[in-house]
Amino acid sequence: SWAAVILAAGKGTRMRSRVPKVLHLIGGRAMILYPIEALRPLPLRQTFIVVGPDGENLRNVIGGEWEYIVQNQPLGTGHALAQTQKDIPQTIDNILVLSGDVPLISSQSLSHMMSHHCASGAAITLLTTDRFQQRGLGRILRNSSGQITEIIEEVEDEARSHEAFELNSGIYCFSSQWLWDNMQNLSPHDNGEFYLTDMVSMAAKSGQKVESVSPKDSMEILGINNRIDLAQAEEFMQRRTRDGWMKKGVTLLNPSSIFIDVTVEIGMDTTIYPNTFLTGTTRIGEQCTIGPNTTIRDSIIGDNCRIQTSMIEEATLEEGVDVGPYSHIRPDSHLEQGVHIGNFAEVKKSRLGRGTKMGHFSYVGDATIGANVNIGAGTITCNFDGLRKNRTIIEDDAFIGSDSMLVAPVRIGPRAITGAGSVVIHDVPADALVVGAPAQIKEKPERKRGSD
Repeated sequence: SWAAVILAAGKGTRMRSRVPKVLHLIGGRAMILYPIEALRPLPLRQTFIVVGPDGENLRNVIGGEWEYIVQNQPLGTGHALAQTQKDIPQTIDNILVLSGDVPLISSQSLSHMMSHHCASGAAITLLTTDRFQQRGLGRILRNSSGQITEIIEEVEDEARSHEAFELNSGIYCFSSQWLWDNMQNLSPHDNGEFYLTDMVSMAAKSGQKVESVSPKDSMEILGINNRIDLAQAEEFMQRRTRDGWMKKGVTLLNPSSIFIDVTVEIGMDTTIYPNTFLTGTTRIGEQCTIGPNTTIRDSIIGDNCRIQTSMIEEATLEEGVDVGPYSHIRPDSHLEQGVHIGNFAEVKKSRLGRGTKMGHFSYVGDATIGANVNIGAGTITCNFDGLRKNRTIIEDDAFIGSDSMLVAPVRIGPRAITGAGSVVIHDVPADALVVGAPAQIKEKPERKRGSD
């Protein structure tokens, strides 16, 4: 039987941040969520997360399904693991220990490590690699027979800092009985901290077996200590994410210029152009064309949409909508099927009905627009009176002339027309024509068939 312990109480001082290290984002998610997800498929009876005394933000991000243990004093990894002894049942045979700052670790590598540990009967099994070099990781030392004898910290081996070493990932499998029988023998280092790595030399000196395995990809052991490591992990995660979507039938033009959060979903036969950012909980349908130079955040994009050089935030676009270039669809906006938004337009907290067209240089805010409405260039819904936001309603088949100013609250009836430059301060009835500033009702001219 197995339990897992994630060590997440470190302050991460080298990040130089007020944000806890393990809450920094990679691929749009807090880095600690990755090792947690890697544990889910594994045969674990319990998972414990060691946090600091100010770990409330950490708990809010991770959620309540895990068992939390507080390390009140930052006295090192050995001390952190020791805090779990009273909570891990004695019936647990083996313990998997990893840090919250290894976001690239895979379930496959952990599973292989656990299987090897059980098969070998080792007291400790380590995840190590010599195919990847990172400053700050412990170095594996072996004797002439190839057996692991100890782990030496880089700061304690500065004389050979230029050499390549087999590196310790900070991920361990322990035999529970051996671990708890020997944990109390750890001694503090000069800085007052207890190092979990010292358990390795303790096991080797007492004749216990210390085994090691390597990860599927050496980059999996990358630990995040500073912003440089964070950027390196982000680059790896982006490459993995982009490759995944291309294998699923998404075309990425110049993939290295495209940023996709791991939480994003993209439909088959969609094409993403360069310099595009897809973030948050964004869902994009099939056969869309997105970009170039486009940002979409926490939005739903239907099939067959086209978005070019624009920003979409917390909005919904139904099937067949096209936006841009240079337009902004702001939060709580809903564009129904076939809506056209041209260049230099902005929509905020509004719903636009099927087939409505808003060509260019217009602002619609706090509005409900019906179907097949034409919104002329330069149209503004004047929704803010200095105290509150007011609503504009434009009903089906209305025609809003260029440079119209609709002073909310106001309703434009179905099939009504506002003349160019109108300032509308009163409701307009169905089928009416209003012109002027302020707009007045005029007789609606007959349109001759075939006329321009």
